[in-house]
Amino acid sequence: MYSIVDIETTGNGIKGNKITEIAIFKFDGAQVVDEFTSLVNPECEIPYFITGLTGIDSNMVRDAPTLLEIAPQILEITKDTIFVAHSVNFDYNVIKEEFRTIGISFVRKKLCTVRLSRRLIPGYTSYSLGKLCSSLNIPITDRHRARGDAHATVILFRKLLETENSETVFSSFLNARSQEATLPPSLQREVYESLPTKPGVYYFKNSKGEIIYVGKAKNIKKRVLGHFYDKATKEVQMCRETSNIDFELSGNELLALLMESAAIKHHYPKYNRAQKRNVVPYGVFTYEDRQGIMHLAFNKLSAVPRSLITFYNTTDCRLYIEQICIAYKLCPKYCHLQENVSSCSHFRVADCGGICRGKESAEAYNKRVRKAIENMASEKQTYLIKDKGRTTDEDALVLVQEGVYAGYGFVPRSAPVNSVEDILAYITPQKDNLETTRLIQTHKVKYPKSIIDFSTGMIKTV
Repeated sequence: MYSIVDIETTGNGIKGNKITEIAIFKFDGAQVVDEFTSLVNPECEIPYFITGLTGIDSNMVRDAPTLLEIAPQILEITKDTIFVAHSVNFDYNVIKEEFRTIGISFVRKKLCTVRLSRRLIPGYTSYSLGKLCSSLNIPITDRHRARGDAHATVILFRKLLETENSETVFSSFLNARSQEATLPPSLQREVYESLPTKPGVYYFKNSKGEIIYVGKAKNIKKRVLGHFYDKATKEVQMCRETSNIDFELSGNELLALLMESAAIKHHYPKYNRAQKRNVVPYGVFTYEDRQGIMHLAFNKLSAVPRSLITFYNTTDCRLYIEQICIAYKLCPKYCHLQENVSSCSHFRVADCGGICRGKESAEAYNKRVRKAIENMASEKQTYLIKDKGRTTDEDALVLVQEGVYAGYGFVPRSAPVNSVEDILAYITPQKDNLETTRLIQTHKVKYPKSIIDFSTGMIKTV
């Protein structure tokens, strides 16, 4: 037994979306055996653009029953049935969320007539309800009203049941382990199944082939599935528009981040909001106190007279200064890792020369500070970041020339790589920007052993 459902709502999302009309046809596989149709008072105003689409305005539903009042009828007519709808995830999840808000659990097996149609009657240019009904000569009246759309879906569903091989397809879709009901209605299962479980970037595309979202992941397939389960309004809208998914392997997380950043700035996808936030830069600087001791500190770049090196969050600043302290045996107190203390006691920096205890002269201490500052100046030099490649036979490389991100590439492990010239043959040029600088600096701070220095023109592991 099936319950074929259509709803009209106040918007396109899931959470916060309210039902304004519902129609349910109880169908035994041959004929309709029961029907329930009702306007629903959403207990909120209906947006003008929704009224323009459905014809339902706030006045029409003012005296209609609330969902709580008709919940018993909905539960009864759908009891022990399979929930069927065109783009089923939208209708089912809106109803489930609405019931949750009134303290009622709503769980039904479900089938999507979009996905069933794509499998059983392939080859149509569009599987929207209106265009599919037009192609199949299915009469549809009161378009964008619950009863009219639900009735057309009943006729479409009957045709699908009568199609050759329908029994096998229906059984596979209803299999408890099947993800058919989870996938976007316009996305072929084969596309999802072909996604790798490796690091890289992925591209959601609409029916026109336009990229509408770019993402990165350590496990592409797992992350993409997470989008399908997400009930946030943006995610639901994005998945409903997704007809195809492409991907590129990166081999590691840093390259995935850099590839994602480049793709977002090139395509400006509709659903990407990342990298539009305001990033506050911080600068590391030095000054000398009244005792003649040189300090290292950091502050917002706008408040720093002359920055030795720039970062894009305070965590990276602190981690970098910690590494400088360890490498040059500097004092955490005079590097401002510990404030308002008479002498240092840092849990990670334990090799202070004793300047804070009067056991070392300012002259001897300042000599090491100057060496540390010289090292910061070397950040403008050319270096390489080496990481995992896409296969065991290659390495991934990120090239920075004179402090500017130049690009990335993949190099066979058997290839001779002894100089910058050798590397350039494998590098895909990329644009340097605030985001790439932040990503590379963060990686350098976390994984200093991945850096290969080119300061001498030849490879030297740092």
